[in-house]
Amino acid sequence: MKTAVRYYSRSGNTKALAEAIARAAGTKAVSVDAEDSALTEPVDVLFIGGALYAYGLDKHLKTYLQSLDAGKVSKAVVFSTAWLSKHALDLIRKELEAKGIPVASETFFAKNMPDPDVLEQAETFARKQL
Repeated sequence: MKTAVRYYSRSGNTKALAEAIARAAGTKAVSVDAEDSALTEPVDVLFIGGALYAYGLDKHLKTYLQSLDAGKVSKAVVFSTAWLSKHALDLIRKELEAKGIPVASETFFAKNMPDPDVLEQAETFARKQL
């Protein structure tokens, strides 16, 4: 099974979560603003995450989501971190569905910087999605 993990993180919280998910998925977590973030081959599962910034998605993440090719993603799985609101999960889902990309009903959310227990839960979550 081919998987990819993409994320955008300003504080490092979402990056930590993405790296835990990538470990479980046997792949590398790549920031959406990195040169190698584009999906060059189809993936069975794309784990995609970000946080809420000023009540919306960061422009880097939003641009990346809009650039995705539905023909290259069989299923997307959404994750997020935030101080309070889980709204980024809904915003990411909305962007993916607008592109015609199927999105898993189950999501993963961590409040603030994920501690070791939460990172372990994220790995368990990721394995269930594969």
